[in-house]
Amino acid sequence: MKVRFWGVRGSIASPMTNAELAVKIETALQLAVKAGLKAETEIPAFIKSLPCYVRETVGGNTAWDMMRRDYGGNPVEAHILLTHTHWDHISGIPFFVPGFNPKNRVTLYGPFPNLEDRIRNQQKFEYFPVPLPAAFHFVQLKENSVFQIGEVQVETLPLNHPGGSYSYRITHKNKRLIYATDSEYKDLSNQSLMPFIRFFRHADLLVFDAQFTLLENIEKEDWGHSNVLCGIDMAIEAEVKKLVLIHHDPAYNDQKLYKMFKDASEYLEIYAPDRNLEICLAYEGLKLTV
Repeated sequence: MKVRFWGVRGSIASPMTNAELAVKIETALQLAVKAGLKAETEIPAFIKSLPCYVRETVGGNTAWDMMRRDYGGNPVEAHILLTHTHWDHISGIPFFVPGFNPKNRVTLYGPFPNLEDRIRNQQKFEYFPVPLPAAFHFVQLKENSVFQIGEVQVETLPLNHPGGSYSYRITHKNKRLIYATDSEYKDLSNQSLMPFIRFFRHADLLVFDAQFTLLENIEKEDWGHSNVLCGIDMAIEAEVKKLVLIHHDPAYNDQKLYKMFKDASEYLEIYAPDRNLEICLAYEGLKLTV
């Protein structure tokens, strides 16, 4: 099973600003002076040595990144699982290029009520100049449903989010991927968390909403999101192999995100050094093989 992350931000797209880019350039030049670079041939190795938050960016696109190409006219069959219909999770649908080719078939799935109406209403003339193309089709799911897409088994579970959201457990050839974004876990008792722990159990890869720090999660109670430490604790309890932190807050720059990831790694090392859990910070273009 191959997994690629297109957009990893939460709430709203947040492209890098000129000021943020200037800080990265300034920091890189300061480190170059400190390293004593004297020749252009030294630059490639120096760039590789820079901290991740300087040489890279996690990106500013949200969970639905628009696709700009149509694979040379070859027919495309796509199956898209929607967690819910907040803007950051559906805003790319009107710009999804394969949807405009009548030879393609794009099927949208969702357990929330009125799936088709919600998506079609987004492209009413008052809001968007082009109606939803004919390539789109809909499968209205039920809560806690189990169904097949070819050889892939998919299970759903309701999450704790304003307006509702759903997690998906995807199984293919004994490999298990859990996508669980947009959820808040206020009640940390075993009884409250057990339905989620059972759903996450033995996942090879758990993609988890870690939008806030622990303190900000407390301050922003009922916003419907979680934090890094909660993700680690639940992943350990569920015996997850790899945890990917996603749905980054749009106000967090790369330096803060990588600091949060560093703190998470230290937390795991201190409190569960004997657990076989790998954690990863999601960024645009990240590719994983499960």
